[in-house]
Amino acid sequence: MSGGSKLCGGLLQAGLVRERRWQAVAVQTGSLAGRGSRFLKRAWIPLVLVVVLAVSALVVSRLHKIFGSQDLNANAGQGIEIVQFNPKVVVYEVSGTPGATASINYWDADANTHQVDAAPLPWSLTISTTLPSVSANIMAQTDGSQIHCRITVDGVVREEKSSDGVNPQTFCLVKSA
Repeated sequence: MSGGSKLCGGLLQAGLVRERRWQAVAVQTGSLAGRGSRFLKRAWIPLVLVVVLAVSALVVSRLHKIFGSQDLNANAGQGIEIVQFNPKVVVYEVSGTPGATASINYWDADANTHQVDAAPLPWSLTISTTLPSVSANIMAQTDGSQIHCRITVDGVVREEKSSDGVNPQTFCLVKSA
């Protein structure tokens, strides 16, 4: 039995050596697996984000091919009828003491200023424009005793003012006609 126990002891030792070798291999591979698991613990959120973005881009691309494939500008401008509209008519009027003259400043349709010196009263000016909006402004001063200004847009009086005294001055303003 002593020979058998040697044999058994030798086998046991050989088994222990093998087991230790496998443990050493397991420890080495386990440490590599530990590194990999640490990497995954840190990088799983960015990896999931990259995958989600890639899948989302693919889905959007496919849906765009299905729903956004028609050309929205193919018939642009066809069948649109341009309707003529009436132009705006702005009338400036200045009146005052009969026989008096006035110095008048006004805006044209493009808001450029113009001056008329020694204009005999009553005075008027008609401006016609196709602009969607016009600002109208007139200022007048007379050498008489009273002055009156009026701005009419398309036949409707929009602003009217009067002043009297020595060399009176007045103004009328329509911000949006």
